[in-house]
Amino acid sequence: MLKHFKERIHFYSGRIRDGRLHEFIAQTLWLYSYVTRYKWQIAAYTLIGLTGTATSLISSIISKDMVDIITGHQTGALVKTFCLFIGFSIGNIIVAQLSSYISNMISLRVDTDIKADIFDKMLVTDWEELSNYHTGDLMTRWSSDASTISNGVLNWVPNLVIYTVKFVSSFAVVIYYDPAFALVAMLGIPVSIVMSRSMLKRIQDNNRNAAQINARMAGFNQETFSNMQTIKAFDLLKVYSMRLRQYQREYRDMKTAYLRLGMLTGIIMSLVGIVVSYSCYALGIYRVWSGAISYGTMTLFLSLANSLTGTLNNLISLVPTAISITTSAGRLMDILSMPKEDYSGREEAAHFYESHRRDGLSVVLKDISYTYHNGRCVFDNACFEAHPHRIAAIVGPSGEGKTSLLRIILALLKPQSGSMCLQAGSDSLAITPSVRQLFSYVPQGNTMFSGTIAENMRAVKPDATDDEIEEALRMACAWDFVNACEDGIYSRIGERGLGFSEGQSQRLSIARALIRHSPILLLDEATSALDEDTENNILTNIMQDSYPRTCIVTTHRPNVLRICSCVYRISDRKCIRQ
Repeated sequence: MLKHFKERIHFYSGRIRDGRLHEFIAQTLWLYSYVTRYKWQIAAYTLIGLTGTATSLISSIISKDMVDIITGHQTGALVKTFCLFIGFSIGNIIVAQLSSYISNMISLRVDTDIKADIFDKMLVTDWEELSNYHTGDLMTRWSSDASTISNGVLNWVPNLVIYTVKFVSSFAVVIYYDPAFALVAMLGIPVSIVMSRSMLKRIQDNNRNAAQINARMAGFNQETFSNMQTIKAFDLLKVYSMRLRQYQREYRDMKTAYLRLGMLTGIIMSLVGIVVSYSCYALGIYRVWSGAISYGTMTLFLSLANSLTGTLNNLISLVPTAISITTSAGRLMDILSMPKEDYSGREEAAHFYESHRRDGLSVVLKDISYTYHNGRCVFDNACFEAHPHRIAAIVGPSGEGKTSLLRIILALLKPQSGSMCLQAGSDSLAITPSVRQLFSYVPQGNTMFSGTIAENMRAVKPDATDDEIEEALRMACAWDFVNACEDGIYSRIGERGLGFSEGQSQRLSIARALIRHSPILLLDEATSALDEDTENNILTNIMQDSYPRTCIVTTHRPNVLRICSCVYRISDRKCIRQ
């Protein structure tokens, strides 16, 4: 006994040392914030469950009385007792259905609320930190893990209360009528506890492994379907088909081992249940035969014996459920504990722009130094300036930091040293996530959303009129091919610009950026798929526009530089004006 006690102390001290206990507590506290948010819904669900427990217990007692009346062991009004039995049986059905309906309604609301809350928090998470995770992994965490938490938040605490009350009340009734029968009914409890402890570690490992494999499969599926054209072009159908089956094999092997253990556990628990049930039957028959109890009492005992065993197993099943919930909570906490972007200065940024709307805003970076998390230094005391009614070009070899500089200007990347601000005369405003509302950005690649052309334009300016959309399309040299479409600006765009060429999609992306009328326009290789004449026309339209716009472009094309007011070359971690 002493040796066993020392082993348990050693086990828990090890858990504390390796941080698992602290991790579990942190996850539980994080979940508590959601539990308190829905306390009234949880209380309502718990109350309905307790009502169902009470009606079920009363029905068992009434059933006992009715059997005793029929067998002559007790006198009483058979019709009245039968009516009560029917009434409470109907009540059980109504309560069960009502509980299921309310549970589903509350679960739906809680699920959508929690997902929306986590979605909002993920949106304001530091972009650089978040980009370390695969999109498929993020989708799994947001969808699957959030659903696990929402279901757990609603069900776990109420079920703990309901099952506990049901177990205690059933046990109390059995003891009241016959304490010896209660002891027999509890024979399976030690076995259930031992089996649940042996399953605990495997459940934890299974949950972690399942989450990792699901994340990899989600990422694989997302990349496969979004790059179907490339897969077909390289004739990689067999490669990707085999890769999917490899992921499925890993998942199947893991689940098979877990299911084998579950099957073995189920067989043992079922055999124990049979032993307990037959013991109860034998004791019940003997007690009836000896005249110690009535037939009705035996019926009550048998019913409650099954209830005790089932309720205990339900209580034990809450342990793996808790593990699953806390595992999902930990995976989401990994994301939500990342640094958040600061948007507290949005009103200040809007006021700054309104004060200098007529003159426009300059972008000024001084002595910027930035190093990626992997240790690669991109900039070392780099400087850059861009001003209204001007186009500033950024050139340099691929991989030297042109896109990184735009991300720094957008406050997506935070430099380790230096200053960056928007200037208007003698006034200045530090560049933070709050000032992104003053930028329009056209990144590399196809960034059009599925929907109509008009919906894409109004995504950045909801109140844009058809005339404003046409004007932006004309500036981007996109009006001719849009007007030629049967539905004009209401023509549909497929996923990732499907239905339009790469050059057309680029012009639509530029038009979407222009319609926002932001004082700062960033074009990252945004004209790479255009011919020189179209590219010159677009940049000339931007230069000749009366709106005081500061335009910054990254490019590899020499002809673009003739239109630009100034050119910065990125080289040797510097940004040098030529």
